[in-house]
Amino acid sequence: MYGAHVNGYCCKRAMTAEEAFGILQEAAASISILPRRGLPRLGTGCASHHKRIIDIRLAEIVTFFLLLLYPSCVIFIRYVLATSGKDRKQVEKEKKIEKVLAGVDMTRGNPYVLLLKFSSLMLIGNVFQQFYNMVDSIVVGNFVGEKALAAVGTGFPIMFMLVSLFLGIGIGATILISQFYGAKDNASVAQTVDTMYTASMVVSIPLTVIGVLVSRPLLTLINVPDDGTLDMAVQYLVIIFIGMLPQFGFNVNLGILQGLGDSKTSLLFLIVANIANIGLDLLFTLVFHWGVIGVAVATVMAQFIAWIYGIIYINRHYTLFRIRPFGFSFRKDLFCRALKLGLPSSVQNMLFSIGAIVFQRLVNGYGSDFIAGFNGANKIDTFAFMPLQSFANASTTFTGQNVGAKDVGRIKRGVTAALVISCAACVIICALIYPLSDFFMKLFNDKPAVVESGVLYLRSVLPFYPLLALLFIYSGALRGTGETMVPMIASCIALWFARVPSAYLIADRFGRNFIYFSYPIGWVIGSAVVAAAYYSGRWERKVFKFQPAHAPATEG
Repeated sequence: MYGAHVNGYCCKRAMTAEEAFGILQEAAASISILPRRGLPRLGTGCASHHKRIIDIRLAEIVTFFLLLLYPSCVIFIRYVLATSGKDRKQVEKEKKIEKVLAGVDMTRGNPYVLLLKFSSLMLIGNVFQQFYNMVDSIVVGNFVGEKALAAVGTGFPIMFMLVSLFLGIGIGATILISQFYGAKDNASVAQTVDTMYTASMVVSIPLTVIGVLVSRPLLTLINVPDDGTLDMAVQYLVIIFIGMLPQFGFNVNLGILQGLGDSKTSLLFLIVANIANIGLDLLFTLVFHWGVIGVAVATVMAQFIAWIYGIIYINRHYTLFRIRPFGFSFRKDLFCRALKLGLPSSVQNMLFSIGAIVFQRLVNGYGSDFIAGFNGANKIDTFAFMPLQSFANASTTFTGQNVGAKDVGRIKRGVTAALVISCAACVIICALIYPLSDFFMKLFNDKPAVVESGVLYLRSVLPFYPLLALLFIYSGALRGTGETMVPMIASCIALWFARVPSAYLIADRFGRNFIYFSYPIGWVIGSAVVAAAYYSGRWERKVFKFQPAHAPATEG
């Protein structure tokens, strides 16, 4: 059916991106054994509104890539794993390499030095990762328009909500890996890697189907303007969901390395993803004029490239474990431990996403220009607090490893060091971005109404970053100890009892220009909760109760 449909266009004329997208949806529905009427038909018959024409053969290639993504992954990776086995002559060489690439042991040494060493590379990696996310917005904002910028940004909370469960389990797995690594339990590290990869491969397929089906209804529910913005947002989300498998695999690779304290290799993968994404974004938007469809396809293809590269690289340079994405090796007890550690984070992420959707609905009521400004500023905001996120992640890894070593005093010294470093970073961030808010917003779109909306956002939240630093560091440390319920509760209280209600109240009493002050209101409440939990000392009992899955081998 797919081939006949495409070939029919070949005989007549070139096909628009919207028509290619329509074919993609039909084919995705048939592959998923879904009724055709369950998928919204988007963009067909829009050639009169879009003068840009693309080459049919390239459209067919990209569509084919997306449709065969899952079986192609299986075939290709199995080939890679079968042909990239260890050359026995290189064993000694690899051992030397592993000494260079080995994770950072945070159970010894100066906490300030270790946290800066680990987080500095992680920070660069996070910057690259966030820049990776920003590229889509920058490209569409400058070369497609403010409606496209609004479309790309408004769908992110929905995507994040649907994947939040697995992301939380991934956090739990990262914590487990860091604890096992600190306890020198290498066997459990390897088995946790196998278990998480199996879980990610299984979960990605039903999540793809669900995401494709609910994209339009959810976007309509949150009041996305039906002035072209809605259709573009649906197009972007559907393609992103079709590419969920490489996204999961890419993030699993990063989580594994984070648990080991290896931020060098993570940075390498992010650089590869960024280069691929930037190149493909520019190709599909400037050369072939695909708009948001091209941006979405570029994102999926870049993640696929970085994921495959990550598997090959890790398997060639590490002897501690071996990634087998489709080996389907699964340990229920390790998965349950990761689930227990990560479920609170999953719930936290899901509730956060729902809260973000509710806040986005408020923003969506003010028109496409205000939405575009909000989404552009949100990207800058997310980019700006990357140092804080890096220090928080470093604190989680530092704490997790020292839980394995059962060193409570060292955990406390590490938390203090992370707080000092984070607060210093907040001052620098605010000093750099606050006076240049206009400049940064114009990177996305230079329309005055869009810039004004974004500047209001940035200048309302940046001075309050120290509160966010407290929230991040204490939450990260508590997660590292296995005390994951408290960060979840704090996040829920901060979001649902502070930020969201105050945003609607402020909008009603003072107008839309003041709604962004709801962010620091939430941070005050959240940081108070996690700080109280940390200083209560309850988490110390978990340190002494920690037991590795396998006792480390004794010498002699």
